[in-house]
Amino acid sequence: MDISIALSDNHYTRPITQGRVHAQGVRFLPTSVHPSEMFWRQLKYGDFDVSEMSLSSLFIASSNGDRRWVALPIYTSRTFFQTWILIRNDKGIYTPADLKGKRVGVPEYQQTAALWSRGILQHEFGVLPKDMTWFMERSPEKSHGGSTGFKAPQGVELNMINPKTNIGEMLVQGELDATLLYLNSKNLVDRSQIDVLGHPNIEPLFKDPFAETTRFFRKTGLFPINHTVVMKRELYEKHPWLALNIYHAFVEAKRQADLDAQEAMQSMMETGVIGLNQGLKAMDWQDQAKKYGMKNSKAVLQTIAAYIFEQGLSQLPIEIEDIFAASTLEL
Repeated sequence: MDISIALSDNHYTRPITQGRVHAQGVRFLPTSVHPSEMFWRQLKYGDFDVSEMSLSSLFIASSNGDRRWVALPIYTSRTFFQTWILIRNDKGIYTPADLKGKRVGVPEYQQTAALWSRGILQHEFGVLPKDMTWFMERSPEKSHGGSTGFKAPQGVELNMINPKTNIGEMLVQGELDATLLYLNSKNLVDRSQIDVLGHPNIEPLFKDPFAETTRFFRKTGLFPINHTVVMKRELYEKHPWLALNIYHAFVEAKRQADLDAQEAMQSMMETGVIGLNQGLKAMDWQDQAKKYGMKNSKAVLQTIAAYIFEQGLSQLPIEIEDIFAASTLEL
């Protein structure tokens, strides 16, 4: 069976897009697409049978009655998104609490990275979404929210950035004080292009990102998920066996990718490119926290579902079991 599949070009997806890993009974027809564009195309047009998908947009779409997709507990992208926050160092921002009252950019308000950062700012540092003034880069026509029924939550001041400019230009010109994340890779959705970290007044909020990720993980046990994998519901209902076959293919791809990474890390430690302690830290708890499957991820999924409801992006609490394939719930 031929199945079209869209994936970003990253560590965990490469064994599939390169044709090194296949699902039993399936021939993947892969396309590498930037995530911003991929999610927009899937949500608006349903271009692919299987694809990565923004976790927040999937949950929001499902909560609004869009049942086109069935999710699999595969997580091709996860990180600690609060460490992506960039600030201008001439705006009096020294700690997360200093973001209160500031003008903050975001490519898209509902996107997963932004949602995680807002939740972490609120629960870890007491900074609520309504404490900041928001500026969103993506237009309704090119946003994920344009297909999920996004509306600015009550009590949140959200401004649309003029199409003639973007987050990068506004940061450099001092028209924004910070941005939750910054996307300047070329794609059909995002407009920023400047390398803002080359600017002397722009730097990360967290100067030691590894220290912050370690602190957060040890306190909460959460390793935030960004992307999951979805398949068209009509395909799943016609061929339910596909869910587990595709899941096993991604598990094998992850095994190969992790082996590649371990070999590269070992080589760098042996040649002195990085120190032994540095290499061991990078390979430590993250390996265990990145496992696929519902049982390993349920607390993380429940947390982001709670953040979505708490931040006013869904009308009702989200039941994650209704979104994932039934055959994967016990994995």
